[in-house]
Amino acid sequence: MKRTGVARLPLHYGKAPRWLVFRMLKLAREMSTIIIDEYGLDMFLRRVSDPFWFQALGCVLGYDWHSSGVTTVLTGVLKSAINPMELGLTICGGKGKTSRKTPTEIDLLGEKYGFSSNKLDGLRYVSRMSAKVDTTAVQAGYPLYHHAFFVTEKGTWAVVQQGINTKDKSARRYHWLSENVKDFVVEPHDAVVGDVKRDVALDMTARESEGCRKTSTDIAKEEPRKLRKMLLSIRPVHQKSLQEWIPKTLGKEYAIDAFSLPRNLNWNAVKRAYDFQPKNYEELIGIKGIGPATVRALALVSELVHGEKPSWEDPVKYSFCVGGKDGVPYPVDRATYDETIEILENAVKQAKVGSKEKLNAVKRLRVLANQ
Repeated sequence: MKRTGVARLPLHYGKAPRWLVFRMLKLAREMSTIIIDEYGLDMFLRRVSDPFWFQALGCVLGYDWHSSGVTTVLTGVLKSAINPMELGLTICGGKGKTSRKTPTEIDLLGEKYGFSSNKLDGLRYVSRMSAKVDTTAVQAGYPLYHHAFFVTEKGTWAVVQQGINTKDKSARRYHWLSENVKDFVVEPHDAVVGDVKRDVALDMTARESEGCRKTSTDIAKEEPRKLRKMLLSIRPVHQKSLQEWIPKTLGKEYAIDAFSLPRNLNWNAVKRAYDFQPKNYEELIGIKGIGPATVRALALVSELVHGEKPSWEDPVKYSFCVGGKDGVPYPVDRATYDETIEILENAVKQAKVGSKEKLNAVKRLRVLANQ
């Protein structure tokens, strides 16, 4: 049975206190070690790609109960806490400028795990395309500002990235898992989570958008001047937004710019697409310079000229709330936190010397939880 729930996930400013981050690092290190030792790297990736587990981990570490900062702080803590050579797991990227270092950090995996150049090329492609899809193919008003790429020594991977809408102060998180991605542009996500569900959002990854994806690719393979003419034909002087096509029954103003009819396109990118002649939609959006405006323009031409509609259903599924640093639902109990770390540290040490049954000491956490 699928678990769902609803809660606000507002933007919070400020930083986690140093005393808390110090403890988060220690507890995250021990918990990650136990999970990987007991269940393996692939299970750890599956859990990271589960939004409920991911949010619950942020709760256990005491960070926050409903802030968008859980994503950035938790992935940052895991990146610092996990030793890539000991556990066989590396986390690349992060928030803001750090996310742009992902390709360089992926290159270092060749030395760490002995990956071939072809393997590294493939991982760089995964990282780039997952970000490109959530920036261009899914348009609900959440430009990405955080990208975390989890890679194991076996080459399996998971992606956790987040976008922000500064107008209504909400965030949205995207989860990807390698074993479940069959196609980068056809429902590739394990989860899309956030507290705001848009009445209308452009989702070119929906199965219902298959015809629109194909038609958009075909249009991009034609002379750019033909696309220019088609855009002019559907954009009379008085038409300024997609409100012309949005059902009148909605009658709502949108706190996003995702639905404005593009007035200017990157025609150099359009020309590159024409010269490249992409075989499919994945190749099309992978072309440098093909951004949200071009994807939107192609989708509109596909719908209004050729009758191939994209999906306007927001893919977000659910959001969640859990507990911590702001004193809600209660302040972090430092003594219990330290004792929890000590229990897990001892359990890991005992397991390493061959007494794996002693991992049952972890069950003592239940006693702490009931105190």
